[in-house]
Amino acid sequence: MIEGLSMSNLAYETDPAETETNEPDPTLQTLRPVPRISIQAFCETDAVANPIQRAGADRRMSKAHLKVNMGGITTAVEFYQTAATPNLVIIESAHEPREMLASLERLAEVCDPGTKVIIIGHYNDVWLYRELMRAGISEYVVAPISMADIVSVIANIFVDPDSAPIGQTIAFIGAKGGVGSSTLAHNLAWSISNLFENEVVVADLDLAFGTANIDFDQDPPQGIAEAVFSPERIDEVYLDRLLAQCAEHLSLLAAPSTLDRVYDFDAEAFAQIIDTTQRTVPVMVLDVPHIWSGWSKTTLARADEVVITATPDLANLRNTKNLIDTLKKLRPNDGPPKLILNQTGVPKRPEISLADFSEPLGITPIASIPFDPHFFGNAANNGRMLAEMDAKNPVVETINELAHVLTGRREAKPKQKAGLSGILERLKRKS
Repeated sequence: MIEGLSMSNLAYETDPAETETNEPDPTLQTLRPVPRISIQAFCETDAVANPIQRAGADRRMSKAHLKVNMGGITTAVEFYQTAATPNLVIIESAHEPREMLASLERLAEVCDPGTKVIIIGHYNDVWLYRELMRAGISEYVVAPISMADIVSVIANIFVDPDSAPIGQTIAFIGAKGGVGSSTLAHNLAWSISNLFENEVVVADLDLAFGTANIDFDQDPPQGIAEAVFSPERIDEVYLDRLLAQCAEHLSLLAAPSTLDRVYDFDAEAFAQIIDTTQRTVPVMVLDVPHIWSGWSKTTLARADEVVITATPDLANLRNTKNLIDTLKKLRPNDGPPKLILNQTGVPKRPEISLADFSEPLGITPIASIPFDPHFFGNAANNGRMLAEMDAKNPVVETINELAHVLTGRREAKPKQKAGLSGILERLKRKS
């Protein structure tokens, strides 16, 4: 079984005479744009690869990242032994039905949770279709195919208005000011986008003092303030205009970081922004300031994951316990927040040990990041991410591990990194 895949009700078959035409396909005119997803195709024939390549140039696919590779299931399995799978994998297979099903079992072993799979086959077989749906394949398309077929089937999977949002929200908050929550949020967002080639949006919710624009060396004229003060204008097109591109797969909803107005919001102020972004982007990182208000409480309560950053002292322990206890009540059907201990090992500073910090909380930190002011300071002052400064630094390795944990991914070759707690290994065993 390929995990996390939706089921559909129709296998597509196209007449060969319809695959090459200059006439506009009426079905395309009614389709909404495909969201910011990553797509990789593995094709055995040019007859399938060419229309997929043309689909990538269609305006409805302009936000998606599409790569076409030659080679079928075997090539895909070999490739994903050492690489994370994207949001969507398209595979052509000329195998007969039973052989195809057997080969897909190998693909399932290397497929990340949540990845959807479309199979393009050469057998119009009802039994095969039913078995593929039972195995968790999102769609089965019978070759030959047209460009319109590809755009339509992708849109039907990802743009269905009745389907759940495709985006995961990860909210970061510090147990105190100055503990490095924003820095970790920005670096983890960068790592997720870089490691997995997933589209990520960082939303800086600290409108008065946000630092995301500095950390990413951006100075956009517009950002999240325009959206929150004009809720009637919020839609996917409007939000897209407000995004600042920070890297190939990373965008920013920047805070104005000015004091020319006060930023008092009601509890639902950011809800529409988050909901709209979730419909178009696989991962949204929310940089929540260290305040307790109606809107910050609502934002944390509704996030898919909450990450608390703390330093090992008594005030942080008290605040962390308060946050954990409150969030457990607000999110009774979700797991507890994740905890990161940051800035550990400060010279001459008394610290609470990891064991003593964890015991009253009932949770173990997923990472302990050492105090390294030179490394963090150089990155901040240069508007660079930590991995851009030194990709082999142990802190960067820990952040990369955290990217796997927070997105629910498994590593091809699990191994314990320095500074990461045993929870990572337990998560992998459950996968």
